[in-house]
Amino acid sequence: MAFHTFARPIYALRKHFVQEIAGLDDVFDFLDEWPQEKRDITYEVMLDACRKAANRQLPASVVAANFSRFLNKHGKLAGVEDVPLHLRRAGDRNVSGTD
Repeated sequence: MAFHTFARPIYALRKHFVQEIAGLDDVFDFLDEWPQEKRDITYEVMLDACRKAANRQLPASVVAANFSRFLNKHGKLAGVEDVPLHLRRAGDRNVSGTD
């Protein structure tokens, strides 16, 4: 399934690396790997938003903004200092994808 890509990628902190989240398919993959014991109401809301965006009932930009908040709430949103230089886009001041 080819989903819409985000205007700017979002970077998530993983155990040993920083993962680039470029679109809905990446968010689905990330959420699929989310630990069972941490799947709370925010996880369910995020998953529902992704499904709605995949069915074109919600803009992908809304999912991007909410996913950034989800990552931030769980301490997984990468800051500029966490993102390797080769992943940063020229001119991007805000690598997290949020405004």
